[in-house]
Amino acid sequence: MSTLHLVPDDLRDSYHVKEWRNAAGVLATACPAEWQDVQDVLRGFRLLKSEVVVGGGNRSLVSRRIDSAFYARGWQEKGFATSISVDHQSYDSPTHAVDCLKGGVAVEMEWNNKDPFFDRDLNNFRLLFDLRAIQVGIIITRSWELQAIFKSLGKGDSYGKATTHHERLWPKIEGGGGGGCPVLTFAIRPATFEDDGPEALAALQARMAAEKKARGAGRHRHADEE
Repeated sequence: MSTLHLVPDDLRDSYHVKEWRNAAGVLATACPAEWQDVQDVLRGFRLLKSEVVVGGGNRSLVSRRIDSAFYARGWQEKGFATSISVDHQSYDSPTHAVDCLKGGVAVEMEWNNKDPFFDRDLNNFRLLFDLRAIQVGIIITRSWELQAIFKSLGKGDSYGKATTHHERLWPKIEGGGGGGCPVLTFAIRPATFEDDGPEALAALQARMAAEKKARGAGRHRHADEE
């Protein structure tokens, strides 16, 4: 029996929500404080026009803002040192760092990566769940519905079909990518979109230009020191 009824209606209006192995039920009963954090972060999120237009480089502004909202609530980026022991011989079995971790809940944000990043996240959830390091994994991504908005902003080519959106994720989950780990997924829908206006866009462009200039100055200083 599905436990998606435990996801509040307002979140299901703003996101496409799906679960694997009763993940919503696990969150609500075993991790209630972390589940409340997830609800609060998602409820407060808006997809800002300025951030879609500007982009953000290796880590998008959208991803950074969601990560920051979790970090403000005590979540942390977390790497794990894992190994497998066979006949008293240990073999390293490294995992990649989880974007946001608190208690037994791992959250990954995939806004616009190549879709093999979904495979990486699910494999990580599977391994960490088997090692009892987490109880549930959450992936926040985008819905393909947003493509109409991207096209209207002249950004359609930046968000291809082979990138990380919900419709690419679920065949991987249903194919067993996460193993026995309960997984809850949220796909950002057009209902979250907000046009924050030309002044916000200009301010963001100025901030990003200043950050780029500062990074360039830092690289020059490092090269001079060498």
